[in-house]
Amino acid sequence: MEQFAAGKVLRGRYRLDRILGRGAMGHVWQGTDVYLERPVAVKTVAAHLLALPDWRRTALARFEREAKTAARLDHPNVTTVYDAAVTEDVCCLVMQLVDGTTLDNVVDCADDGRLPVPAAVSVAAQLCSGLSAAHAAGLVHRDLKPQNVMVRTSGLVKILDFGLVKVLSDTDPRLTMTGETLGNVAYASPELLSGEEPLDGRSDLYAVGCLLYRMLTGRPPFHSEGPTELVTRHLTASPPRLADRGVDAPAALQDLLHALLAKRSEDRPGSAAEVYVALAPYLPGPDPALATRRMPPEDPRRPFLVPQAPVMPR
Repeated sequence: MEQFAAGKVLRGRYRLDRILGRGAMGHVWQGTDVYLERPVAVKTVAAHLLALPDWRRTALARFEREAKTAARLDHPNVTTVYDAAVTEDVCCLVMQLVDGTTLDNVVDCADDGRLPVPAAVSVAAQLCSGLSAAHAAGLVHRDLKPQNVMVRTSGLVKILDFGLVKVLSDTDPRLTMTGETLGNVAYASPELLSGEEPLDGRSDLYAVGCLLYRMLTGRPPFHSEGPTELVTRHLTASPPRLADRGVDAPAALQDLLHALLAKRSEDRPGSAAEVYVALAPYLPGPDPALATRRMPPEDPRRPFLVPQAPVMPR
């Protein structure tokens, strides 16, 4: 069975250099495309999962299909997929290595762990822009959380990890639930937590609501010491309003956030493009001076001021 270690070269081309992150499914590596001499990110599926005979065949076929779909996504707010390997011995996804930091680091570095309304809305709008393209292609992310959102040094927001999580959790939900952490559950929709199928893009919009709430208040809408109680709160509890957390935000933005966090998917906005439009009035205003002055190095904590337009639903 294929084992992954630093220095190993996959597909005769992608060298694994160092581990960037670990999860229940496998590892994310910083790697090198030795042919093109460029850095890449490589997500590998753990060998013990590939050893499960009743899981492997279905999972590999679905992974191949999802990887091809994700590779066709061409959007500034979605990480580009370069390559994939789908065999009985190795299952990996090769992606763009994003230069920047994760959204949780951005929020943690902000004053009081909170972003100003225009900055938080700018990030949420970019998320909706990228999600609009993914949803139009039939992809649902399922695992939007601060660690899966990168902010580049220019301030451009990038969504990580389309495809792989969806494939694995669809095939055997136990594989994800046994490895869940509070961080995963904190941004998961009620229908995802209750195992409803099929999921649609409104599940991701719930996660956007949780992320927006985190950016504005410094914490997710629901908090608990254990995952079981946290799941219960997602399913039954109403989130505190922004004002209750000391956040001064326009009433209409609070109403939008309340709609995003609705327990029933049908009570949420119908599409990411619709949410983008609703967020637009609260985006940072244009700065005419940007066109004339020489730009200094960008602060990675400052979200990009002009989010890309969303893909409108058909």
